[in-house]
Amino acid sequence: MMEEITDRFHGHDSSTSSSDSDDDDSSSTLKSDVYRLFAREKPVHKVLGGGKSADVLLWRNRKISGGVLAGATAIWVLFELLQYHLITLVCHGLMLALGILFLWSNVTIFINKKSPLRIPEISIPEEPIHQITSVLRLEINRTIEILRDIASGKDLKQFLYVMAGLWISSVIGSFCDFLTLFYIAFVLLHTIPVLYEKYEVRVDSFGEKAIAEIKKQYQVFDAKVLSKIPTTISSKGGKKTA
Repeated sequence: MMEEITDRFHGHDSSTSSSDSDDDDSSSTLKSDVYRLFAREKPVHKVLGGGKSADVLLWRNRKISGGVLAGATAIWVLFELLQYHLITLVCHGLMLALGILFLWSNVTIFINKKSPLRIPEISIPEEPIHQITSVLRLEINRTIEILRDIASGKDLKQFLYVMAGLWISSVIGSFCDFLTLFYIAFVLLHTIPVLYEKYEVRVDSFGEKAIAEIKKQYQVFDAKVLSKIPTTISSKGGKKTA
């Protein structure tokens, strides 16, 4: 009797485990079927690099993120609203720092009768400079390569996207200077990722509908306009005009 009861329990456990595995498979399938904006497969934190910079952009530490945003706001207010100049700001900052250090050094000698304040040596390391220049060189070369592919006429859709983006950027640039534009981009970079991470499901759902509508309108535009534009296609046998 005990053996029969044990067999029945084992059969029930195996059936429950198989059902659990089926549920896991179905849930993983549902997760893989969920639409993600820009075909994203990683969390937002990983997409942004996954390091300290991603922590700052996603406000993992509110004090550091708030301090960075406050510093950028102070710089924008100084240069844009108060019409402060960079050379003037640097000179005033150096004057203030040198004055404070000079007075502090003489005060310590007068009070404690010791040697003057020893200012530590400050030097820029060579390694980070090489890394920054290497990254900039790679990004500039990649941008030049992308622009060369676009100008070669291989992808009309990509060409139109780039031209539309440049036109929108030129219109925005006509209303504000570079510093204001950079500040706006900086603020957006510190607000959009954290808001997207918070409302990820809603944004992905809306993005899916918007992209489907854009593709639909592009197909109509392609059928009515782009398909009627003559293009030259080069082949091995020669050139053919469609």
